[in-house]
Amino acid sequence: MSRSSLCCCLVLLLQAAGSATAQLGGGDAPALPRAELAAVFRVMADLLGDPAWARLHPRPCADTPWPGLQCEPAPDDARVLRATRLHFGPDVAVPPCRPGARLAAASLRGLPHLRTLSLFGCFDGGAGAGVELPPAMFAGADSLEQVVLKSNPGLTGPLPATLGGLRSLRVLSLSQNGFSGGIPRELGALAALQQLDLSYNNITGDIPEEIGGMASLTILDLSWNSIGGGVPATLGKLQALQKADLSYNRLAGGVPPEVGSLHALVFLDLSHNGLAGALPASLAGLGKLQYLLLQDNPLGTAVPAVVGSLRRLQVLGLSGCGLTGPIPRAAFAALASLTALSLDRNRLDGPIPASLAALPHLGQLNLSQNRLAGEIALPGEFVARLGRRLDVRGNDQLCVGRGLQGTGYLGAPPCGARRDGDGSPERYEAAAAASGGWRRGYYVAVGRLARSVCHLFVLSLVFLL
Repeated sequence: MSRSSLCCCLVLLLQAAGSATAQLGGGDAPALPRAELAAVFRVMADLLGDPAWARLHPRPCADTPWPGLQCEPAPDDARVLRATRLHFGPDVAVPPCRPGARLAAASLRGLPHLRTLSLFGCFDGGAGAGVELPPAMFAGADSLEQVVLKSNPGLTGPLPATLGGLRSLRVLSLSQNGFSGGIPRELGALAALQQLDLSYNNITGDIPEEIGGMASLTILDLSWNSIGGGVPATLGKLQALQKADLSYNRLAGGVPPEVGSLHALVFLDLSHNGLAGALPASLAGLGKLQYLLLQDNPLGTAVPAVVGSLRRLQVLGLSGCGLTGPIPRAAFAALASLTALSLDRNRLDGPIPASLAALPHLGQLNLSQNRLAGEIALPGEFVARLGRRLDVRGNDQLCVGRGLQGTGYLGAPPCGARRDGDGSPERYEAAAAASGGWRRGYYVAVGRLARSVCHLFVLSLVFLL
């Protein structure tokens, strides 16, 4: 903006502020006090940069409203309005912010009654250097209850520690920005906070133990960052937590047993990290859990027996976890609500438990890329219902019986093609063991049971809350 344009803009702002003050003094209609109105004009100049904005909206809370500004009568004087909400986004302005937009701490400090601040797609990073949040912007902003800054890739730098002083804050959503650095430990003081979303940034460091101080937290989303360290045991103090998404980070170590005390938890996503070792038996205490996503972690264990205790589970993702051994026959028998199961890209061997086919709501099953063996003795009705949502490809020792003819998409040959000339099951068992089975005695037993074993398979699940 040229110097002459800026001067013109400031003159218009002062004229509009003076006009609004005169109207307020006259008592014609409720209006913003002069100081708050001037602060609104400064924010608009910083973000929108429209010289005509003040002239078009001299009374933005009254007869010349702007959709991104919300005002409410003062509790002690109905003639006075207070600016309580500022929202910038494509729904109220296109583009929502001007190139080179900035955030000035002084402007927001002039709005002492602001409860909601939201900026969507305001800083696209196309103007060169990124924009950082001034730490002083949140100093003394005791009235703020919601801070939502989303889809601003040009919003960079560290998260201000002064956010931890917003004791009335209930929602802090800073998703899809360019923030870097660590999570300030001061955020643990936000005892009233209900939602914390820092997903899709460039955040590093550990999850601070102070996170356990967020006693009211119901939603925690730290996904798609570069957070390291381990899952803090203090996470177990968040007794109101319903959703925890820590996926796509660099977390290591094991899942702490304290997670099992999150009795209100419905959604837990720890996928795409470096977590290893057995799941703690305490997870059986997650009685309300419906979604458990652990794929692409090097657990390196057998199929966790504790998952069989999660009776309300609907989606279970254990793909690419380095699981070994057979699929336990009774592991999933009690999961009557299960709709999607992924066990693909592991080293599971042996037969497929018949109990899987009895799950009434199972609609996706992925057992591909394992070492499973034997005849796929699934009921035809079940296979037809799942169709291509049933994936068993990449298990070289599997074959289909006569009842599953016409299911070439399963990627398994007819069992007869693997038998010797007399077609006897015993000769098939010997051939299967000789063709690469490393647990000969086990696979012989599998062959003898293959005619009566039901087999179930789920395609890779994609869940979005």
